[in-house]
Amino acid sequence: MELLKNLRRVSFLKSSIAFIFVVVSVSCLLVVAVSVLRLPEVSLGSNALGTYRALRLKEVSEEKTLGELGKMMVEMLPDDLAFTIFLPSEKAFERDVKLSAYSSLGEQNVNDTYAVLTRILGFSTVPRSLPLVAIPLGKEISLESIAGFGLYASRDSKGKLLVNRVSSERVDLRKGEIVVHIMHGVIMDAEFEQAFQPDYGGED
Repeated sequence: MELLKNLRRVSFLKSSIAFIFVVVSVSCLLVVAVSVLRLPEVSLGSNALGTYRALRLKEVSEEKTLGELGKMMVEMLPDDLAFTIFLPSEKAFERDVKLSAYSSLGEQNVNDTYAVLTRILGFSTVPRSLPLVAIPLGKEISLESIAGFGLYASRDSKGKLLVNRVSSERVDLRKGEIVVHIMHGVIMDAEFEQAFQPDYGGED
């Protein structure tokens, strides 16, 4: 009889220990799951110091953030694929390529505007996700745009993004999988840029 009682006690003790172990295990798993969900996104870019950890990118929610022309450019890309676009600001469009949302009124002008935006898109877009944190401080990285144009990106001592010597205005915006950096100038090759320079070679 005494042996039976002892066996029952041992069985109860084992059941209690098993129950406590299950509760502790589930609690640990919940803590780990919550911690993982709250971690920032990790960029695949890396340098000699190891893998970068990127902050969550700000989702583009307002059209005015990009401007009408910028919105048109971004919409030319599929937002379910990874691209990075160095998008000119509205002022840069007006100053560098004499283009504004108002100047594209009319069917012919709209076609011309799309043609110019398509060329700029080819020069200023790379087929990969490139948040600011993936670009090392004080070191220039070489990229190739979707049109095969050479891009050279770096960050200065203050952390500001520079691409082909054009500085950034806002960085790390996102539309779907597309990373958008708004730039103070238009990134383009010399031949295309020449088309927008004043012609001083005419006769007097």
